[in-house]
Amino acid sequence: MFVLVEMTDTVRIPPWQFERKLNDSIAEELNKKLANKVVYNVGLCICLYDITKLEDSYIFPGDGASHTKVHFRYVVFHPFLDEILIGQIKSCSQDGVHVSIGFFDDIVIPPESLQQPAKFDEAEQVWVWEYETEEGAHDLYMDIGEEIRFRVVDETFVDTSPTGPSSAEASTSTAAEEVQKKEAPYTLVGSISEPGLGLLSWWTNS
Repeated sequence: MFVLVEMTDTVRIPPWQFERKLNDSIAEELNKKLANKVVYNVGLCICLYDITKLEDSYIFPGDGASHTKVHFRYVVFHPFLDEILIGQIKSCSQDGVHVSIGFFDDIVIPPESLQQPAKFDEAEQVWVWEYETEEGAHDLYMDIGEEIRFRVVDETFVDTSPTGPSSAEASTSTAAEEVQKKEAPYTLVGSISEPGLGLLSWWTNS
């Protein structure tokens, strides 16, 4: 679920921090810049693990701050494909079941990846597994807040870097659309379509 990623960055330390230890100032600046941010094709950055190398610091004309090239390792949330995780159901919609694991909410289990046969209950706004038994079908509801075990089957990264408008007219006409179409920079796709996966209560109470 968590991996160590080697990174390199140039860190700017303002003059009023020169009295502190360089490592402490650099660690603080790196966490300010990266913690709780998604790096494209890397994952969700959690916290600095360690600094492996500091190169020479430079002060450039017109800027009293020091600039130091830093090699470091960062703790990143990036589950591998087929990894099994446990989260909580955040909401349900026609698009599937939306799951949260506390610090990360952009997880979706699409309808085709649910235990089958499944249906969406419009009145309750939840997905239902129509579990077949010898006595007939039983509806097992996927209620909000329930713990759910799922397998990671896919991931999607979206480059959300700001882009300059091609023209003033285009920027005004599409401003509202961009707000509505705002996508998550990192999304996990899960599946519960196999025995042992799904709500924990389904298997612990059986």
